[in-house]
Amino acid sequence: MKQARHPEPHEMTLIAVMGALSDPIRVGLVRVLSDGRERGWGQLRAPVAKSTLSHHLRILRDAGVTRTRQEGTRCYVELRRADLESRFPGLLDAVLNAAHADDVGLQVGLNDTAS
Repeated sequence: MKQARHPEPHEMTLIAVMGALSDPIRVGLVRVLSDGRERGWGQLRAPVAKSTLSHHLRILRDAGVTRTRQEGTRCYVELRRADLESRFPGLLDAVLNAAHADDVGLQVGLNDTAS
């Protein structure tokens, strides 16, 4: 299976990152991943179809917000906090603080039983 391409930090653009963070589902995914743990896609719960969740995860990956790793038939995703902080200092914390204050992305979480 083809490996996903992840932009290098210097390739990340503010427009792409802010565009990726302009959707409440994607902000919710970032909130879930902000604990620093890598999560299997099956662990993520969102009120959208699996294909739509995959689309949201691809947008985050393409912007450089997340890193996706495939292991066999399973995919794992993690937040690229250090890369985002080095490229756009303070941006991620500002987005997470605002999301928390405004309750953005609360509909996204983790499944109780995860694969």
